[in-house]
Amino acid sequence: MLPPPEVLLLGPGPSPSSPAVQRAQSWPQLGHLDPAFLPILDGCQQGLRELFGTANALTLPLAGAGTAGMEALVANLVAPGDRVVVGVHGVFGQRWAESVRRRGGEVVEVRSDFGQPLDPTAFAAAVAGGPTALCCVVHAETSTGVLTDLAPFAAAARAAGALFAVDCVTSIAGAPLAFDALGVDAAFAGTQKCLSVPPGLAPVTFSPRALAKARQNPAPVPFYFDTRLLTGYFGPDRAYHYTAPITLLYALAASLHEIAVEGFAARCERHRRVSRMLRAGLAPLGLQPLVPAAHATPMLTTVRHRDGVDDKAFRACLRQRHGIEVGGGLGPLAGKVFRVGLMGHGARPENVLRALAAIGDALAAACQPADVAAALQAAHAAG
Repeated sequence: MLPPPEVLLLGPGPSPSSPAVQRAQSWPQLGHLDPAFLPILDGCQQGLRELFGTANALTLPLAGAGTAGMEALVANLVAPGDRVVVGVHGVFGQRWAESVRRRGGEVVEVRSDFGQPLDPTAFAAAVAGGPTALCCVVHAETSTGVLTDLAPFAAAARAAGALFAVDCVTSIAGAPLAFDALGVDAAFAGTQKCLSVPPGLAPVTFSPRALAKARQNPAPVPFYFDTRLLTGYFGPDRAYHYTAPITLLYALAASLHEIAVEGFAARCERHRRVSRMLRAGLAPLGLQPLVPAAHATPMLTTVRHRDGVDDKAFRACLRQRHGIEVGGGLGPLAGKVFRVGLMGHGARPENVLRALAAIGDALAAACQPADVAAALQAAHAAG
């Protein structure tokens, strides 16, 4: 069987893995309760606590995609009839609201247009509009590239005595979180974005307040997501719950080690730098980001297409002629934008320059003028 081709992953995820992360996946297999493996698992949990900015004991890499993390939070923290306020300004806010509905929660959506930030005043009013059990916000909305300031939303939840939960799938390991300081009670993430680990793990964290709610939940919790059972394996006693994906946890351990060596502040600055470079280089190509810089995620930039450019043909040109993957638009943005992810190991100046040159060529293929030299010069100046 032939291996797949090399592709530079500059979409909304997965992101490129470093050689060290790739090598870690070839380490010898061990049992998930092997005494030589458990220190690796301990290290992963502590590393995730540092990225979440929390001391929560139940912080763990749940086996499953990021959606599994969302389902774990909803299953444990929502009972039928609970009033749940969800911020919706993109596809992933919509998914969270739908998950709560399927659990039987009463969903109150606070909406903004795709590409616009959530209104904290409207959110606070919705929370105060009735007895609220849980508030949910997406930190970095992957479908649009909007980054939310969590502080006013956390304050609104606390003022109402509600739990506050955050989707940080795209922001973890690329932007500061400081969840204990903010008052975040639960969060879920994914490993395939700024952590640059293959998809298949969903880091989650539960505060003591969140665990108390989970223990009191009158509705049955799925066996797989039950925090009492998860505590058995991911707590000090390491009792069997499910068979942990050893090679993915090796990869996560290697990624967390790289983050520690680089320094988290330096890593965040690297993401901001390449974002500045990309945004500067887009203007000479006649392209505009969907989201103003003040509200934009540094790790993902959503770009408006120029008039007359066919999205599918444009992205196919990038993939087939240049070996670069970028993402298309979702929901109402489908066909109107493309999404460039500069995440984790992929957030590097050389990838920005390669992407800008390829984007210019794809525009030329669509009979659109593009000054690639000016784009590269602008990117260099911004870096």
